[in-house]
This record gives sequence, C-alpha cells and structure tokens, in this order.
Amino acid sequence: METDYSSKTYLNKLDAYWRATNYISVGQLYLKDNPLLKRPLQADDVKIKPIGHWGTIPGQNFIYAHLNRVIVKYDLDMFYIEGPGHGGQVMVSNSYLDGSYTEIYPEITQDEAGMKKLFKQFSFPGGVASHAAPETPGSIHEGGELGYSLSHGAGAVLDNPNLIAAVVVGDGEAETGPLAASWFANRFINPITDGAVLPILHLNGFKISNPTILSRQTNEELTHYFRGMGWEPFFVEGEDPDKMHPLMAEQLDAVIERISSIQRGARENNEAYRPLWPMLIFRTPKGWTGPKQWDGVPNEGSFRAHQVPIPVDQNHMEHAPALLDWLNSYRPEECFEEDGRLKAELAEILPRGDRRMGMNPVTNAGHLIKDLKLPNFRDYALDNSKPGEVTAQDMSVLGKYIRDVVLLNENNRNFRVFGPDETMSNRLAPVFEVTKRQWLDAIHEPQDEFLASYGRVIDSQLSEHQAEGMLEGYVLTGRHGFFASYEAFLRVVDSMLTQHFKWLRKATDQGWRADIPSLNVVATSTVFQQDHNGYTHQDPGLLGHLADKKPEFIREYLPADANTLLAVFDTVLNDRQKINLIVSSKHPRPQWFSADEAYELVDKGLKIIDWASTAQAGEEPDLVIASSGTEPTMEALAAISILNERLPELKIRYINVVDLLRLRSQKLDPRGLSDDEFDAFFTKDKPVVFAFHGYEGLIKDLFFDRHNHNLRVHGYRENGDITTPFDMRVLNQMDRFDLAKSAVLSLPNAGEHAAFAADMDAVVAKHHRFIREEGIDLPEVESWKWTGLKR
Repeated sequence: METDYSSKTYLNKLDAYWRATNYISVGQLYLKDNPLLKRPLQADDVKIKPIGHWGTIPGQNFIYAHLNRVIVKYDLDMFYIEGPGHGGQVMVSNSYLDGSYTEIYPEITQDEAGMKKLFKQFSFPGGVASHAAPETPGSIHEGGELGYSLSHGAGAVLDNPNLIAAVVVGDGEAETGPLAASWFANRFINPITDGAVLPILHLNGFKISNPTILSRQTNEELTHYFRGMGWEPFFVEGEDPDKMHPLMAEQLDAVIERISSIQRGARENNEAYRPLWPMLIFRTPKGWTGPKQWDGVPNEGSFRAHQVPIPVDQNHMEHAPALLDWLNSYRPEECFEEDGRLKAELAEILPRGDRRMGMNPVTNAGHLIKDLKLPNFRDYALDNSKPGEVTAQDMSVLGKYIRDVVLLNENNRNFRVFGPDETMSNRLAPVFEVTKRQWLDAIHEPQDEFLASYGRVIDSQLSEHQAEGMLEGYVLTGRHGFFASYEAFLRVVDSMLTQHFKWLRKATDQGWRADIPSLNVVATSTVFQQDHNGYTHQDPGLLGHLADKKPEFIREYLPADANTLLAVFDTVLNDRQKINLIVSSKHPRPQWFSADEAYELVDKGLKIIDWASTAQAGEEPDLVIASSGTEPTMEALAAISILNERLPELKIRYINVVDLLRLRSQKLDPRGLSDDEFDAFFTKDKPVVFAFHGYEGLIKDLFFDRHNHNLRVHGYRENGDITTPFDMRVLNQMDRFDLAKSAVLSLPNAGEHAAFAADMDAVVAKHHRFIREEGIDLPEVESWKWTGLKR
C-alpha cells in the first residue's frame, strides 16, 4: 500500500521521532548514566559540569525529521549542513537514531548501554565536541566559526547534479559578513549541471544575549529582501507541534517539488538560467519545548535558552525534579523500547543506507575522489639553460598548464578555479581559451567577457569569503581546485583557513574518514611588487599564520620562477589532506631554473645553486646567501653579482628555498631537515644572509633550534607605500645593495669593507633621489641582467 506521507498517522510517528531526538539531545547535555530514567535520578547520573547548547537544538531536530520525510518520499540525495554552530547534538542524535552512528562507532550501540556511552561522551573530556565536528557522521562543516555554511553548500553541489545541500542557516550566523555575501551563491549554480542548495533560515529570535536582526523583520520585509537576492521564501512558523507538522510537510513538499521542477525544465529544454530558487524560513521559539521559564523570567523564547537552561549538575541537584519533568515531557516510553532501541514503527519511517544524511557519500568524500589527469609540467617549462636570459610572467606560464588541466578533466568535471574577480589580473587568461566563468545572471555583450552559464572558473563575485568557502565545499566533497587572490587580502580569510585546518586535523584522527583533496591557495600581487597599489595591499602575514599550525597539514611554497611554479602545481593538484599556500609572481621576471632544477627544488624543498655560487661543491664557503620568493631571489642573485664583482675571492654559497617549511627541524616536523642536513646547507657558523618574502620572524624561528645563529634576515619590515617595485625592497632593506652591505658586514673582517658598505649606502641614497624625481627605478636596476660569475 502506498504511504501517505501527510497523514495524521504518519505525522504522529514523525512527532514521536522528533521527541526522541529532543530527549537524546537533552540527555547528552546533562546525563552520564541512567539514560532511560529507569531508576530515581542520582547525583552520579549527572555530569559535574554540563557544557553545550540547547536553544537551536529542538528547531533543528524538527527540520532534520522533516528532511528525512522528504528524502524517503522523493528518494532524495540530500545531506545536512548545520550552520548555527554549537548545536552538535542535532547531527549526533539523528545519526544515532537512524543507525549511522553505530555503524561508524560500533561501541555506541542502539540500546541502553550504548545510549549511556553516547550521553557521557558529549562535551566531556575524551569525548566528542559540542558542535558538528569531523567526528560527527554526515558533517562536512564544523560550525565553530559562523558564516560559511551556505558557501560550503554551494561548493558541494557544483558538478553534483542530483545532490541537495540542506543548509540550516542560524539567524545569528545570518548576521555575519561571509554569510550575508553568500546569498549571492545562486548566481553560480547551473540547474542543468549542478545540484541545488536549499537554505533553511532558522529564526529562533536570539543570539547569546541579544535579539537577532532578521527575526525582528516582518515576513513582508523578509520576502522583499530574499526575493531581491534571488530566492523565493516559503514560511513555516509557530510553536504548536500539532499545527507545525502539517504545515512543515506541506511547505517542504512544495519546496522540493519546486526544485525538481526547476531542474527538470532546465534539463529537458537544455536551458540554463538563474531561477528563483526556493528557500525555507522557519520561525520557532529559541529553546522550543524546553522549560518555559526559570527563576521567574522567560526561558523558552528568550536568549536564556541559548546554552544550559536548568542549573543542574552533579553538585547541585536541588533542581533535578525540573530536569526530570523536562525529559519526561518527551514521553520517552512512547519512543523507545525497554532496551533503549528506537521503536520499530518510528525507525521504519527513516531513510535507509546511503540515503541517511549521516551516511551520504559526499560527507566522506575521500572514497569518491577521481585523481586529476595532469599534463607533463615539463611540456610548459621555459628553456632556462642560460639563467636570467628569459623574461616571462610566472602566472601566465602556469595559465597554459591550468588550461590543459581543465581540458584533460572536462569529462570528469572535478576541477575548478575560484577567486574574487582576479583571474585575469592574476594572468591566468589562457584558461579562458577553453572555458568560461560560470555565471547564471544576465550577460551583457560586448561589455561582459568570458561569462557563460557553464564554466570551470568561479570568480565573478568580489568576495574572498565566498570564493574560498565554495572551494572548501568543493574539496570537502571530493573534488579538486585552487583559490587565487591578492596576497594581502588572503588575510580576509585566514580564519576560514584556520577552521579548515582544524577540520583536517580532527578528521585525520578518525580512521573511518578518508583523506580529501588538499585546499590550494595561491597568493599573487605580492608585497614586493606593488607598483600601483599602496600600503594597504602589502601584507605577507599568511605565511606566518599558517606556519604556526600542525606541520603535517601545511605546506608553503615560494617558487622563484615559472618552472618552479609549474613543478609546485604538479605536486599539489592531486595532493591530499593539506593546505598548500603558494606565493607567486604575476609580473615579468627573469627566469632562473631548468625543469630538472625546478623538480629538485620542489621535491627536496631547497637546493644549492652551483651556477650562482663561487664556493665549489663540497667546499666550505665564507658566506651563505639564501633566498625564498620571487623578488628575494632576484635581489639575492643581484647582490651575489655585486659581491662577486667587487670581492671575487669571496667564497659564496647560494641556496634557493621553495618548500619553506622543509627548513624545520625534524624534532618538530618529520619531513624537515636533520641538524646534519641543515648544517650541510647552511654550515654551523658561517654568516647567512637570507632574503625572504615575508616577515623576518618566521625565518628566525626556523633557525632557532639550529647550530648556526649567525643569521641576518632581510624580509618585509612593515614599510610600504605607493611606489616603485624596487623601492618597496629598498624601504624594507630587502634590495640588492642592502643585502650586499649586510653580507660584507657579517664577515669576520667586516672592518675592511667599510668603503664597500659606504658605496652601497650611496647607491641607495641615489636611488631615493632618482625615483622621487623621475618616478621610475634606477637604470642600472631596470637594465640589470645576470651575466654569470667570476670564479
């Protein structure tokens, strides 16, 4: 007999299931024993310090129950993103009751003993987090920091045409900048080739101690707002479950059927357009079904329901009767068998197998990954047999390689480029020879360029949060890509990168989670090349920010030319379980390294460059000059040429560093250099002058545990302006003249080189005067070429 999914009988079962999830959620908050209350509640049954959140839980449990209903009714491929943050019981409780949790954690059995373990572990030392963490089945989104749920959902549905991301947006979360910007994600979702995002705005009225803004808007205001943003709102509101269940069933059916109609029409007619996608606005009281009031003031429907509504703990049991009344209000005897199992008639209405949101394959997408087909990077390499002779733009060369990555993987549709309106600025134009920017809004030609309803590039919104968040959603669901942005403004998303790192860190501890593709971030428009942007565009601090994280999850690459950039991308595009930061130049630069040298630089992390060293291989040098980064390498080589011209007897060893964090000690990072290996490069005591792209403290940290502290670092010293590229280096004393001066003053016989140091100061003074009169750099700087060394 066909099931009537809207019948009173069915909705009564759904209500009982909802009550069961609420009971399980409250139990996790307070209890560590006696989970079914079969005996009088004792102090030892209660946690010493209940920690967690209640306010968002009952509304989300209601949503989750009704999403289960439409999954079964319409056989949907759907998963759940929990945006409100610390509401971890929602996904734990529901995955426990549908069996997902026990499949992953067999010790958490679906009976009284398992329920006891489930309750005790929640927000408890050695247990599980109070938010939807990597330990939680079905989660790709932690929610520790608010604002990213909708962009993650949008990234997840790209190239997943049958997938629906049910994204619950908390009304506190909706006030954040990233979330507010992410409503524009519908401009990038193609109804033919992509799935659908279903935003569910959960308005429960309050944040920690203040009302939420959107909850104070009328339905008319919300309708105008969201229709203007390109969404069609459907409303469900109230607090009487007998009325709310039929209303939610009716509206959610309408929403699902609208999504299906949009996609069916677009696919049958092959007509890609931006529809008015449906969304759900769900109003319920905060802390719904919990204590109505406490201590003479409202609790349900107020901010006071946000965390732990009733002050009961192991040492304060005087209010335990109120806790019992609350738990028993869910009539657990109607929900659970005597042994603690969910009653069979309730279990039978839940999705099965992979249709359970806790077991949707995209939520553990390491098992779905198809490696990218990569071209041979050597086919794009420049002929640098004469170092410094060729001038090229590193990112333009990379653009040809990325163009062909797009072509090779077009049928798999598992590679995308993301950014905030900077793909052309970042010199990746060759990509547009084979694809377009994906854009589902109006296109005005000839003013618009490279826009189409289908494309592998998403960069048409000027929001670092949106671009990075969509890339996260894309890689978290098993696909590959990179996010390119101006270096200084990557700091806008450094907290997003931190949250993603924390996800990787905790996910790796879960044996059941397969590794996912790495998150690749490209920094361009860098600090030492700011010829039309000023001090605001100068900040290389992401290098230090990420270097503080666990080393196994972070890589920092500073390729000095196009060939090393190609070798880096050949390494990272099929990488797993890391954040790869790549700092690259997009401006015309001398090219230095052969393809073989580039491969070795990336593979080993660093290399002694013989053609730029006057010390012979194996010979102890008088001086070590090292560089990491594009401009630092050019300045270091120019400094070596000056030193060689003036002091031809000086034995110089030059080292180029691409994989920066390989300089770490093996005591901190197994992939780092041993002390012996480090000494073989940098010696134990000879002076080292290090030209570095970022803040100097990072290099000093990397040398801290080593034998050699005879170190002088020249990096970014927080001196900037709208000026010439070379003057940026002079302002920070990372120019060739200051490097050469620093080198001679580091030598044991430094006093003999006072005239040389004075000459360097004189050239810098001349430079200072010249650029302020002429507006360009000194001719000897502009025309400088590497011509080899006197040996």
